[in-house]
Amino acid sequence: MRTTVDLSDELYRRVKAAAAMRGRKFKDLVEEALRQLLASSEPEMIGTDRSEPSFHDVMQDCCGIATDTPEDYATNPKYMEGFGR
Repeated sequence: MRTTVDLSDELYRRVKAAAAMRGRKFKDLVEEALRQLLASSEPEMIGTDRSEPSFHDVMQDCCGIATDTPEDYATNPKYMEGFGR
């Protein structure tokens, strides 16, 4: 089936580049991504506004540059106070 989808210029460029890097067609990569999204075990992802990058996306280049820190803050409950449900 043929359909029309409006994408931001940036998203279109990123998908087009990702498809080229994988030696795939744009439409095949989009179809695969949609299949994976719908098959995902995380239903809260569907409909979530992804127009803003996550904190992890923004800070990804900084990961691993700090020294003398716990390997995983989640291993010490005092760092997790006030988070979660």
